[in-house]
Amino acid sequence: MQTETRGRRGGGRPKLGKPNPIDVHVGTRVRLRRTLLGMSQEKLGEAIGLTFQQVQKYERGANRIGASRLFDLSRVLDVPVSFFFDDMPHPDGSPNPAPTPMPEAGEPDPMAKRETLELVRAYYRITDPAVRKRIFELAKAVAGASDAA
Repeated sequence: MQTETRGRRGGGRPKLGKPNPIDVHVGTRVRLRRTLLGMSQEKLGEAIGLTFQQVQKYERGANRIGASRLFDLSRVLDVPVSFFFDDMPHPDGSPNPAPTPMPEAGEPDPMAKRETLELVRAYYRITDPAVRKRIFELAKAVAGASDAA
């Protein structure tokens, strides 16, 4: 029986031409958080000891992010490690139920809008955690009131 060679060391994942969907999802979440913080790929790379090209590859899912690097990213981006796996589709390809409404087909993703980015950046500039929590609760209450109308 002939064995398949996968790389120089004989281990690892086979190169199939397409990145693993989980790696793509995690990379997308890295890019989302970096963008929401207004951080460049270069600044993120400096913070974790990488070049911006390596950060690009992570964000595209071309390179898999190891556990220790994921931990570093969570620390620098100020999110729990679980953030990178939020909203990940089921293995069968069906989406997980999203906690927030998803845009209708043909509508732009609200997370990609400049207004959303500016709102999140302004929110995180509020230094008092109690005030920030009250703003969050206010936004949820106003959103709930508009749903009931």
